[in-house]
Amino acid sequence: MLRVLMFLVPLALSVYAFIDCISTKDEDIRHIPKPLWAILVLLFPLVGSISWLIAGKKRHPAGGAVGSAWSRGGGRQQWVAPDDNPDFLKSLDDDKDKDDKPGDGDRGGPA
Repeated sequence: MLRVLMFLVPLALSVYAFIDCISTKDEDIRHIPKPLWAILVLLFPLVGSISWLIAGKKRHPAGGAVGSAWSRGGGRQQWVAPDDNPDFLKSLDDDKDKDDKPGDGDRGGPA
């Protein structure tokens, strides 16, 4: 089992790094051009893959855009919980108001 893992883990890492390399936009690649990164990953599977993951790609923080309703802080990205998001809370109030108004099929009050 250990022999199989010693073969499969580097293979999976190389496949992942190669696919990540060829699917990355050209403007997000650092240090050397994309074709050279792909060749490096293919010729030197372990070293090339680790190099690609560490130094080859610009990393972008996950989440919404800076300044959106889902983030706060001066240029730093942080998640805002839904109960702290004023837009989300307003949408809940709007939904509640819509449900409280009697409609065509309602008889005018809570059951």
